[in-house]
Amino acid sequence: MSEPRHTLHIVSGKGGAGKTTVAGALAVALARGGRRVLLCEVEGRGGLAQLFGASPLQGDEERRLLRTDDGGEVHGLSVNARDALQEYLATFYRLGLAGRALDRFGVYDFATSIAPGLRDVLLTGKVYEAVRRREKGRRSSYDAVVLDAPPTGRIAQFLNVHEAVAGLARVGPIHSQADSIMTVLRSPRTVVHLVSLLQDMPVTETLEALEDLRPTGITVGTVVCTMVTPTPLSAEALAALDTDPVLDVPGLATADNEALTREFADELAALRQEQDCYDRLQTCGLPMVELAKDPAGIDRSALLTLAGSLATQLPEEVA
Repeated sequence: MSEPRHTLHIVSGKGGAGKTTVAGALAVALARGGRRVLLCEVEGRGGLAQLFGASPLQGDEERRLLRTDDGGEVHGLSVNARDALQEYLATFYRLGLAGRALDRFGVYDFATSIAPGLRDVLLTGKVYEAVRRREKGRRSSYDAVVLDAPPTGRIAQFLNVHEAVAGLARVGPIHSQADSIMTVLRSPRTVVHLVSLLQDMPVTETLEALEDLRPTGITVGTVVCTMVTPTPLSAEALAALDTDPVLDVPGLATADNEALTREFADELAALRQEQDCYDRLQTCGLPMVELAKDPAGIDRSALLTLAGSLATQLPEEVA
């Protein structure tokens, strides 16, 4: 079994662009070859378990969601900030049961209201701990960790935990934890993948996220374009087509020809819009991945198909 190029894959995208689906498919692709992969969510929506047709993940449970044909495994973890705070208090301040008692008095809500960045430190801290298990040689370690991260609109703020706690604590466990997390996030083992529809707003938000992430020093590796309309036409062929076609199919009534002409013109306009958006994304100079639109929607079979497509287009990541 070969070593994965990166051990932490962070997947972000505008809401509705399919980032959870891409995160799940990437985890499956990485699990091929007998690897153990942990797939994490931090937004508490239960989307990962639902994607694999499983019951919701509970608490700190790390449950196997899928086993590949060659013995690989995808496990799921839903990170809850409140549980992470209790674990944090138990680890750094020896407050085990007392920490749970404090939560009944609203300590979590109070702490995160006066220091919103603390929540992100707690969430990323759990992912950091999962990544570090491999270095420590623990039996519960994973060959790779995939994080279904918050949307692109706040991904830089979420990942830049050092900045988040700068005004909260300059010394102590919180500051040290943030430093350790940033060391992993900025290391060669970590990569961010940005997911985008080929539409104006998602593309704009993706390009803005790239600019926001640049000062953090965290590597962005790939832009994944989702729900791409399949077409045999090249960009040059699309540009050369008549923008105002008039179809005259023998055997069709005039009304049917007119309806077909309108439909063709709409399809052509949509394809050209996708191509324009693709060209905008190409200006960032990052590798591009295309995942075709599946009219039947996403089920377990479609997820495996997407995993195969990612494995083909990202051979260095999943080899």
